[in-house]
Amino acid sequence: MELSHSLLLNEEACNQLGDVQKAEFIFEWLRYLEKLLLATSRNDIREKQKTIVEQLLSLLNSSPGPPTRKLLAKNLAIIYSIGDTFSVYETIDKCNDLIRSKDDSPSYLPTKLAAVVCLGSLYKKLGRILGNTFADTVGNILKAMKSAESQGRYEIMLSLQNILNGLRAAATPCHRDVYKAARSCLTDRSMAVRCAAAKCLLELQNEAIFMWSTDLDSVTTLCFKSFEGSNYDVRIAVSKLLGTILAKAIISKPPGSASRQSIRRISLEEVLELLGTGFLRGSSGFLRASGDMLKGTSSVSRDVRVGVTQAYVVFISTLGGVWLEKNFAVFLSHLLSLVSQLHPKATQTQVDAVCCRRCVSFILRSTIGGLLGEKAQIAAAKEICQAIWKLKKVADAVLSDGNLETRLSSTDVAANQHMLVCALQELGNLIYNLGTTAAPLFQDSCIGLLDSVISVIPHPSNCVRLAAAWCLHCIAVALPSYLTPLLDRCLERLTVLKSSPEAVTGFSFAVAALLGAVKHCPLGIPHGKGKIIMTLAEDLLCSAAQNSRLSAQRTQAGWLLIAALMTLGPAVVTHHLARVLLLWKCVFPASPKDLETEKNRGDSFTWQVTLEGRAGALSAIKSFVSHCGDLLTGEVIQHLLLPLPCAVDLLTQLSSILKTYGSPLKTPSIVYRQRLYELLILLPPETYQGNFCAILKELTADLTAPDIQVAASSCLLPPLCHQDDLLILSPLLQETDHKFIEEQLLLGNGVACGSLEYDPYSIYEDIEGDSVPKPLPPTLSVISSASKLFGVVCAHVEDAQRLLILEQLLNSIKHTKGVRQQVVQLHVVSSISNFLKYLAGSKGSLSPEEIRRVVLTLVMGALESTNPLLRCTAAEAWARLAQVVDDGVFTAGLAQVSFEKLKSARDVVTRTGYSLALGSLYRYLGGISSSQHLNSCIGILYTLSQDSTSPDVQTWALHSLSLIIDSAGALYYVHVEPTLSLIILLLLNVPPTHAEVHQSLGRCLNALITMLGPELQGNNTSVSMLRTSCLLGCAVMQDNPGCLVQAQAISCLQQLHMFAPRHVNLSSLVNSLCVNLCSPYLLLRRAVLACLRQLVQREAAEVSEHAVVLAKDSREELTPDANIKEMGLEGALLTLLDKETDQRLCQDIKETLNHMLTSMAVEKLSFWLKLCKDVLAASADFTGVTCVDAVQEEEGDRGDDASVLTTRSNEKSHPFTNPRWATRVFAAECVCRIIKQCENANRAHFDIALAQEMKKRDSRNDFLVLHLADLIRMAFMAATDHSDQLRLSGLETLLVVIRQFAAIPEPEFPGHVILEQYQANVGAALRPAFTSDTPPDVTAKACQVCSAWIASGVVSDLNDLRRVHQLLISSLTKIQAGKEALSHLYNESASTMEILAVLKAWAEVYIIAVQKHKNHKQISKPTTCLEGLLELVYTDLGTLSKLWLAALQDFALLTLPSEFASQLPDEGGAFYTAETSENAKLHYHNSWALILHAAALWLTSTGFAVAEPDEGTANLSRPVTPTSMCQDSSSKATVKSPEDVYTDRFHLILGISVEFLCSLRSDATMESITACLHALQALLDVPWPRSKIGSDQDLGIELLNVLHRVILTRESPSIQLASLEVVRQIICAAQEHVKEKRRSAEVDDGAAEKETLPEFGEGKDTGGLVPGKSLVFATLELCVCILVRQLPELNPELTGSSGVKVTKPQLLSEDGSRLVSAALVILSELPTVCSPEGSISVLPTILYLTIGVLRETAVKLPGGQLSSTVAASLQALKGILSSPMARAEKSHTAWTDLLRSALTTILDCWDPVDGAHQELDEVSLLTAITVFILSTTPEVTTIPCLQKRCIEKFKATLETKDPMVQIKTYQLLHSIFQYPNPTVSYPYIYSLASSVVEKLQEIDKRKPEDTTELQIFQEGIKVLETLVTVAEEQYRSQLVACLLPILISFLLDENALGSATAAMRNLHDFALQNLMQIGPQYSSVFKNVMTSTPSLKARLEAAIKGNHESVKVKLPSSKQTVNPGKNSSIQLKTNFL
Repeated sequence: MELSHSLLLNEEACNQLGDVQKAEFIFEWLRYLEKLLLATSRNDIREKQKTIVEQLLSLLNSSPGPPTRKLLAKNLAIIYSIGDTFSVYETIDKCNDLIRSKDDSPSYLPTKLAAVVCLGSLYKKLGRILGNTFADTVGNILKAMKSAESQGRYEIMLSLQNILNGLRAAATPCHRDVYKAARSCLTDRSMAVRCAAAKCLLELQNEAIFMWSTDLDSVTTLCFKSFEGSNYDVRIAVSKLLGTILAKAIISKPPGSASRQSIRRISLEEVLELLGTGFLRGSSGFLRASGDMLKGTSSVSRDVRVGVTQAYVVFISTLGGVWLEKNFAVFLSHLLSLVSQLHPKATQTQVDAVCCRRCVSFILRSTIGGLLGEKAQIAAAKEICQAIWKLKKVADAVLSDGNLETRLSSTDVAANQHMLVCALQELGNLIYNLGTTAAPLFQDSCIGLLDSVISVIPHPSNCVRLAAAWCLHCIAVALPSYLTPLLDRCLERLTVLKSSPEAVTGFSFAVAALLGAVKHCPLGIPHGKGKIIMTLAEDLLCSAAQNSRLSAQRTQAGWLLIAALMTLGPAVVTHHLARVLLLWKCVFPASPKDLETEKNRGDSFTWQVTLEGRAGALSAIKSFVSHCGDLLTGEVIQHLLLPLPCAVDLLTQLSSILKTYGSPLKTPSIVYRQRLYELLILLPPETYQGNFCAILKELTADLTAPDIQVAASSCLLPPLCHQDDLLILSPLLQETDHKFIEEQLLLGNGVACGSLEYDPYSIYEDIEGDSVPKPLPPTLSVISSASKLFGVVCAHVEDAQRLLILEQLLNSIKHTKGVRQQVVQLHVVSSISNFLKYLAGSKGSLSPEEIRRVVLTLVMGALESTNPLLRCTAAEAWARLAQVVDDGVFTAGLAQVSFEKLKSARDVVTRTGYSLALGSLYRYLGGISSSQHLNSCIGILYTLSQDSTSPDVQTWALHSLSLIIDSAGALYYVHVEPTLSLIILLLLNVPPTHAEVHQSLGRCLNALITMLGPELQGNNTSVSMLRTSCLLGCAVMQDNPGCLVQAQAISCLQQLHMFAPRHVNLSSLVNSLCVNLCSPYLLLRRAVLACLRQLVQREAAEVSEHAVVLAKDSREELTPDANIKEMGLEGALLTLLDKETDQRLCQDIKETLNHMLTSMAVEKLSFWLKLCKDVLAASADFTGVTCVDAVQEEEGDRGDDASVLTTRSNEKSHPFTNPRWATRVFAAECVCRIIKQCENANRAHFDIALAQEMKKRDSRNDFLVLHLADLIRMAFMAATDHSDQLRLSGLETLLVVIRQFAAIPEPEFPGHVILEQYQANVGAALRPAFTSDTPPDVTAKACQVCSAWIASGVVSDLNDLRRVHQLLISSLTKIQAGKEALSHLYNESASTMEILAVLKAWAEVYIIAVQKHKNHKQISKPTTCLEGLLELVYTDLGTLSKLWLAALQDFALLTLPSEFASQLPDEGGAFYTAETSENAKLHYHNSWALILHAAALWLTSTGFAVAEPDEGTANLSRPVTPTSMCQDSSSKATVKSPEDVYTDRFHLILGISVEFLCSLRSDATMESITACLHALQALLDVPWPRSKIGSDQDLGIELLNVLHRVILTRESPSIQLASLEVVRQIICAAQEHVKEKRRSAEVDDGAAEKETLPEFGEGKDTGGLVPGKSLVFATLELCVCILVRQLPELNPELTGSSGVKVTKPQLLSEDGSRLVSAALVILSELPTVCSPEGSISVLPTILYLTIGVLRETAVKLPGGQLSSTVAASLQALKGILSSPMARAEKSHTAWTDLLRSALTTILDCWDPVDGAHQELDEVSLLTAITVFILSTTPEVTTIPCLQKRCIEKFKATLETKDPMVQIKTYQLLHSIFQYPNPTVSYPYIYSLASSVVEKLQEIDKRKPEDTTELQIFQEGIKVLETLVTVAEEQYRSQLVACLLPILISFLLDENALGSATAAMRNLHDFALQNLMQIGPQYSSVFKNVMTSTPSLKARLEAAIKGNHESVKVKLPSSKQTVNPGKNSSIQLKTNFL
């Protein structure tokens, strides 16, 4: 293939190849040439032009295939357009000659076609340059067309289209000729030719004025004719032509004034009249139609009607949305008139009426829904509403209660029923899609929308009643706040108008439809409605018999209401179940005998009513089973089953009843059957086992009934075929945008499409999207249910009976003829398929040979049926049969049968059926084991797929091949190359008119690529050959005109890109994706987006760049809808998301955009934010903004921000016109995602100073914080919109912005934050959410934002805060009344949600206020008044605290396990009702934690000493707190004492916390856990709760165990720290308790001897600590857990020895250090909780752990600092050593021993173990020794061996070289020397004083260099000075004499002082200062020394003289210089001495 990549064709290489490779080679060269020509310079091309042209023309003669000829023509045109054009005329002549040639042989045809294509391409590219030759060419082509076959006609039409395109107006002389030719082709028998002709005419109408003026009528009629017998592609092409021409006729102005007289303007009415004629009379033309109309024979075929419907849509779309807005009224009245009484033909039968209504609905939906923005849609809804009022007035003089009795004649009723149905359905759809943005429609009373809909509910026509009910359903789903009022209104009408049959059915439909809407409204309806509806239903059923005129209606209404009620789910139904079951039992006779009497007694009417009632009851029970599965207990099932046998008995009697009473009972009996079958399908088969025989008999009769004439295969069979197989059948079975109307064509002319009036019970069922339910007529649906049920029952009966039934079915097929036989066969095969499917699903088996034989005969019969759907189903059943039998021999036999049939059969039907059967076999049984089978299978399919005489056979065979490739997997590997060359061969040769063959080829190629998988990345020759072929195949398919083939190409390239991304040319792939983004074919759009979604996951940036580059380079305009050039691919996708209606596609678009955002938002920040802003701003309704302006002007604040909000930018600059609310919601979500992406990126995104600085450095830098104004504005626009969903998204965005930006300071105004300037905007965004009509979910979200805003601390000024605070106060006032006073629009749980959201918001604010207050107190002096936030909350605290406690009590009750359900209060809690408790649980779960924390803080602040219980209740409408809280004293006579109240509250908070913490679920949020722990901390902050915990040891242990679990299961350091804090408080409580007991014991037994005092504290007299019973033991466990997790070396089991182990000390992380320090603090407190004996038990452990931490973390730090863990362990040591237990009599000796051992351990740390030296920090160890020396009793450290070792350590460190160590040593000695007990301090003084003096005397010799040395000397002097002060009187003079010379030696004289270093000078100052102090203190010694050594005296005097002046000045400064040397952190951390 590489050889083909050259400018000239390598003919030598080409000729050596075989035919297939040669074709491939040539195609590859042409592909390469096209790219090369565009990239080569003009001169190079001119040099070789002649040769290239010759080569191309020679290829022309070698009969090139369709794709090759297209490329060849393209290349020829490119060469001439770039190179010289002089030889082009020769080329044209050559082509013309080829076309003129008389050779008609098939082999010459490709050459002729290639010549035609070349001409088209040349004229298109070169246009007018060839102007003078075109007349001959066109003449020649048109002449050739007369004798051409379909392929020729197809290519000629396309070629003419290209010629017209190139020549434009220059081709005018030929327009008429082309028009004539195209006219004949437009009704050609080949569909592809029709499509080509439509394209040609579409091109022609650009210049040929006559088409849309004088010849408009004939063009229109021609198009109508073209629709007859058309397929989907023709309808799309011709409707585009017709719509475009008609639109042009309206908007075009005729050119030039001369011709004005001859061309008249055509009015809109005339155009609509034309279209209407086609819709109503079809293609019979205007003249003939009238004759037919008189005879009454004309009926429009459905394909014409559907075609015209699509033309309407194209017509309006071409004129555009603005035009539609202006002319909507005219358009609407025209459309409705199509189904009016003016045209009785269109609606003469119900079938026709339903189809026409569908078409009208489709036109309305596509135009209003697709073209209009939300405002225009609201205007349209008003118009429709007006139309409904008008129709209502026409229909009847308003149905007042008076004239309900007088009946209207049926013709009047029929007159406008269909118009009303269309209007109501469109109104419903419109409002459904507008959602809450439709609210203004309902607020405008002069429109009267709801009244208009409700007024037609009692309409005499059933279909209108249903349509009105459905419209109400849509309104309720769109605006949930109207659901309850509408329900109330309908129930009220139903009760009042109980005596009108129309009103009873109409309003019962409405109630049912509204109940069906409840599940779409998360806020629900009040629980009590269920009871009202149930009562009403019972009433209707009971009163049905009172009035025969109303019996049927009341019966139907009663059961319909019950059935709809079931959709509310178990929570509601459980209360009414008993009544429903009773009604169900009563509706059927109790025994067969009763049934018999009934049968003999009744008449036709009673039977009608009875059947209606029983069918209704069956529906209700079916609804119950499907919606309330949870209630189906064994007992309930028993009740359900009681009447079933009787229901089945009635089923068997139906035929005889029908015979007796005739046709009036026909429909009721069919409906009854269907209902019973549907119910039985849902019930487990075992439950009706006894009735199997009777049921089967009835089913068989139904399936083979003689009176069903219509074969509705398209309803029955598609679910039974495999989804993939449907693709090879009619494209109508595939997903298309026109499915809603195209469905009718599937059903065939006799069958009705689904419509609501066929089954009113479907009105409450769940359906997708906004489309109205479309149940099929009962005659069809009963067959569908029967065949399903047959599958179930047949699988459960005995073999013998099964065989009997199957043979009976087989015979019934044999004994019928003609159409009847087809119908019966269809029914039987669908039943057999269901049977096999059920068997396979339930893993059943089919053992007896005879049964297999019968089934096989049935299936084989169907495989040879003429109905392709039936063949497809049979192939599936064939494979299922093999799967069920599961026997290799049988399967092989089946395969063999297929082989033989395929070899012998010649007819298309057999070949297609059996080839698919082979593929299906493989699909279910994967590579039928032997490879020989595979070989023969593939061989046969190869042969079939090359049968060019029948495209159908090729399609099915190739599809089957693709299934085999999929299933065979690796077995297929050997066949890859031949298969691939077969695919390429067919792709290059099958005519493009056979699109279905190309689609199957695409599926094969896709399967091959998937099978090869990652191997496609390989580099060896064979793989690269395969890869090239795959890419070539994709290229051929991409060039195919068929959109579905292009979709296949895209999905193949997608697979290739997944497995071998380097080899797929991304730019050309992206190009083809962008071009097809807005294709009219849904499947192509889906393929495009699925591919895009995959591409952007890997290389979003590249895809985006390619798209923009292509859009800019693109010569032919990309699809007009996708404006990639300006908005990039992302913008185009957003626009598409806004227009697209297909859910799956929208999901793909969103995912694609999300992937692009994730990978690119940070780099292209401005671009993304602008996109989101454009979407949000394009339709933001700014009415809500004016208030912001006013507020800001008052403040004189930065007003610019709000004014930007209010200025509406120019419409034209908006790339998005009126995006829908759903798109805006998505944009708001994108904003949140962008913020999240920035979080993980550069820090500068959230630091304005840094961002501005980086932006200055490089202007391309872009940071989120610089766009803060935009973020606020977007959140504001969204939060104040009409749409509730958008408001929620806007508030969420605002919340994210507040949380992310709250702490960022404003660099220009220190002390302020950047968000502060936006406070007015935030307030204005929140205010609308607190109005009375706002739904609770929006208010709940707004409360969250309020509390976040207040808590964020952005606003420091209380007056500014008050605005937002006021909103919270208003909501607090609203909720104080508890559950009674809140809105009755929604379910009670919605009120619960709102109340809890408010309480949670207040809780958050209160918690923050308390924290701030605490911090404030710590920083400044405690103030008496509560400042700031706390003051704001303080006023409402009384109310709040009660509400909080009430909520917590509710929560506690709701979290009780189910076995305590009986103990719960019947009326529910404070904020929830008993019935809605399940729904309420979720809301409590979301908010309890913060409420708990707040309640705990409040209780703490009152110190459990609150005023009398009734304080603060005055301002509540009723005391909300439940009785046990002792707030509602009226209900209980006994008032609890305050002590009891405190205890209750204490246990409530503790209980909730423990219950939550001890069983943490994986979904428990960090927030909840933290809040819970903080609540416990707050609780234990005050004495009273501590005393409760201290006195109840079990409670403390329980709490400790729970906290231990929390620490084990949650890794978060913050949670572990919070847990440890609670542990510390528990120990503190225990300490207090022990102290208190000791104190009281001493007071009581003051007189008694001390010895007899009982021991308090753990361990009592024995010292034993029992695990599980001991608080200390539990604490130790927990601390060990923390310590070992941070320092595993502490665990002797891990380190393998209990001794000191050599490990390198380590520095812990900050979090780790905090945890270890906290644990050590707790450990050091433990001894005080124990008795003396107990303390002896725990001391070794505590010492081991404390010293262990010291040893493991004693790392040397710079500057001699101690690490925080060392400091903590020293602090802990000090605490332990100074414990009173060390001195208590009973424990003194043991403690002394243990402490000595501990000291020994520390000393041992020093000495290298096993010769290995440890890098421990000497300072840490010395400090530890010092702590021992100073904190213990003297006998611990004064024993000689220990004392000696300690002194040695000090000596050693004094000699060390490290100055910092020296400094520390001096400091420690200083404190030891000062120790008051001489037994401790003297040995150290004796041993170490002399060396200190020596070191100081060295100073004269060694001058200090720097401050550290200086500091050493200073510390040394201090030690000596201390010695002087502690020395006994007689030795003091010697010491002073020793000290003075050293000090004087530091002094400098006058001269030296000037030149001295800073250190020397400081030393001089220091010495002088000390001398000044010592001199006066010890004057006698001083004088002696001075007199005895005159040199010293001289030196001192010189120094004083030199320094006399500067001493005064420098004294302060010398102090300063001394200080920095001492590290302040040391001072802080060494306060343990």
